[in-house]
Amino acid sequence: MTVPHQDPTERRVVVTGPARRTLRASGYYRPRTEIDEQTTLGHTYVRSLMRSQLRAALAVFAVLTLLVGPLPLLFAAMPDAHRLEWAVLGFCLYAPLVLLARWYVRRAERNERDLIRLVEDR
Repeated sequence: MTVPHQDPTERRVVVTGPARRTLRASGYYRPRTEIDEQTTLGHTYVRSLMRSQLRAALAVFAVLTLLVGPLPLLFAAMPDAHRLEWAVLGFCLYAPLVLLARWYVRRAERNERDLIRLVEDR
């Protein structure tokens, strides 16, 4: 029994799946790869996120300083107002601090979402 010999030109090879390498000259690049490989562009993306987070933190710190900073002077000006001190610290200051914290968390999450939206292929 003999096996018929196939001509090499009749063989076909089908390759499926994504290409493993893409050239940057083709105009296709992935920012996520730039960040993972710690290139200059990836460093710029991360640095931009860090700057926006720092701006939000400094804004919260400034508001907190303006809100809480003058309280010791106010309390020193009124020597026998212990009930007023507790009322200010317990009730009047609590709501602004919660709102400030909530704003900061929402801002930080929005900064991260913006970077993810930039990096993802959408």
